[in-house]
Amino acid sequence: MDSWGVVKKKGAGYPKRRMKIIKKLVLYVASIPLLVPCVSGHARDLQGRLGLGYNSEFANFTAVNGVPGISIKYGFSREIGTELIFGTATTSPGNTVAAVKFFKNLFYETNLNFYCTLGGGLVSGGSKSGLEFLGGFGVEAFIPGLESLGFSMETGGTFDNLSGSFALKTLGVSFLNAGIHFYF
Repeated sequence: MDSWGVVKKKGAGYPKRRMKIIKKLVLYVASIPLLVPCVSGHARDLQGRLGLGYNSEFANFTAVNGVPGISIKYGFSREIGTELIFGTATTSPGNTVAAVKFFKNLFYETNLNFYCTLGGGLVSGGSKSGLEFLGGFGVEAFIPGLESLGFSMETGGTFDNLSGSFALKTLGVSFLNAGIHFYF
């Protein structure tokens, strides 16, 4: 019997109950952007703008020799954006992250963009490596007078296999981990 209460049969492969739970979770998280309509307002329009900054919310940051990832954000339209993340440490043990995140703006306030996000990447920290997926909601805040500098905060959940088995964890990160970006 495993930690999910599923009796494993020899040679049975991945338990059906666990696969059903994983499929439902992925389906629920993926459908969030479709259920929430966008409301117009006076927010930062990041369409066609490139942001350079950092992101340290993936699991490699808390591992041995943890490093944040250099991040490049780009707004395809007012509602849709993406972020590429890469970080490495050539120390022993090594540490790397290569990830991508997608954003959909949901609500617009003065100097704030509220969004939902989905992302995933390859991470390694110490002697462990694997895949990590995350999803949730966030806000990017802009200080009046510094309109090109965005501070992100996010909450949601992560799903990874770094511990040797799959783990689902809650996520809550301030701008110190979710990132700060300067937009050109």
